[in-house]
Amino acid sequence: MTAPKRTSSARPRPKGKGKGAPEVPAPPPRPFLANALTPPHELLSIAETEETLKTLGTTIDRLPKILVSDPGLKTDPKYVAARESREPLVGRLVRIRRPSQTAGEAIAFRVLIQSSSGD
Repeated sequence: MTAPKRTSSARPRPKGKGKGAPEVPAPPPRPFLANALTPPHELLSIAETEETLKTLGTTIDRLPKILVSDPGLKTDPKYVAARESREPLVGRLVRIRRPSQTAGEAIAFRVLIQSSSGD
């Protein structure tokens, strides 16, 4: 003898939002707060970028990269202003100043590249 088939007593849930569900607004974006451990980033102008490359004696493709969407860049007001005015940022240099116990200050340069999300 075979056992009878079990059927679920629960009603199937409707797909999508219910008719009586209130619309929940999205929370407002939070302002960016720089972490104390984030070193200051400084966006260089196009002229400063060319001068720095000459001083370093290298080409732009040999330098380390940083994404345009990197949160550390939000610490620089020049970057924020350039981004809001839709200036081209890809290919420009960013100067990062880190405190160093031996040198006092270590300076690193990064090349801005396009992020995959299209920022």
